[in-house]
Amino acid sequence: MLDDTIAAIATPLGEGGLAVVRLSGPQSLAIADKSFLPVGKNSLKPSGAATHTIQFGKIVRGKKTIDEVLVAVLRAPRTFTREDTVEITCHGGLLPAKLVLDTLLENGARPAEPGEFTRRAFLNGRIDLAQAEAVADLIHSRTELALAAANEQLAGKLSQRINQLRDEMMQTLAHVEAHIDFPDEDISPDTKEQLLKRLEHGMAFMDELLRTANEGQILRRGIRAAIVGRPNAGKSSLLNQLLGHNRAIVSPIPGTTRDTIEETANIRGLPVVFIDTAGLREARDEIEQEGVRRSHESLVRAEFILHVLDASEPLTSADEKYFAKFAGKKRILVVNKVDLPRQLVLPKKVGLAVPSEPRRDGDIAPYQIEVCCLSGQGIEALKDAIKELVWSAKSGRRCCR
Repeated sequence: MLDDTIAAIATPLGEGGLAVVRLSGPQSLAIADKSFLPVGKNSLKPSGAATHTIQFGKIVRGKKTIDEVLVAVLRAPRTFTREDTVEITCHGGLLPAKLVLDTLLENGARPAEPGEFTRRAFLNGRIDLAQAEAVADLIHSRTELALAAANEQLAGKLSQRINQLRDEMMQTLAHVEAHIDFPDEDISPDTKEQLLKRLEHGMAFMDELLRTANEGQILRRGIRAAIVGRPNAGKSSLLNQLLGHNRAIVSPIPGTTRDTIEETANIRGLPVVFIDTAGLREARDEIEQEGVRRSHESLVRAEFILHVLDASEPLTSADEKYFAKFAGKKRILVVNKVDLPRQLVLPKKVGLAVPSEPRRDGDIAPYQIEVCCLSGQGIEALKDAIKELVWSAKSGRRCCR
């Protein structure tokens, strides 16, 4: 237990109906007593109230009323930090919450450092390190899949599995050391077989954990997808369809997009950062030259590529060049404008993968999805292909990290 008491605004700053200011530490109840004036015959000072009750009253500073509030009294150890905790719900807005916090600081609390409530929960044994990391993941989750993974980790499922593995490895180590200390005692075949099985099980678990690490990074920060192709192939129209609203300017004039545009979309539960790039061609002026340069930078940073092709035009040498250039990256060939008479014929050497078939580890053969960005045809199939390309988790398997 730490010997000082911390306070902070626990809700986002800005205008709103309510704001919460949190106190945690050994002096929480005493500091709240100095700051809180009960209103009504059933309301009590925090120090006199039972744990897990709410009191109605006012926060006062000197003789001045700051705000009308509800005070939740939470006594140790049944709190998030396992310390005495007081949570004050005041009216939303920057000023009311700030003045309530200032009152608590004047009465003996100190400002909490970023993440300090979670740090205290960890130091006091309320949560372990994996659960502490999950708190941040939960707060920053942008999709339901990320939220579910964070909740499972916060519930301790990852820690339970790791602790179970640790116990098995410690038991195996104890057997091995016992036979080293007593070499005259031969290891029985059954015992040796059991030890080997435990080691194989531990290795399989660690391999599985390492495989899910990539999915965990995707859920945390999203995955970057560059939309590339020749000018006027429909890159900006594709971005608008994937986002569900008109973010990029669309026109029949080639070279409309002269800078990169980045937007995040929820694709089948995964946060995907789409980057609409300038059409890859020989630049005609300095501005377009800079746009093409930025497009190449985006290609380097992207985890996978949506290569947009125009179904109404025959393949060009530039397209062939892009096939070779992107051969080392995960990619999806998006054949746009399928509502027009078809003139595009893809070369056999591209070696397309089939979305309905399982992908092999390290397989970077591109998928081909046909779409019409004007009507939205094929966009749902494209979203399915994107998830299949970047997400290797099997049905029912959650990302652990």
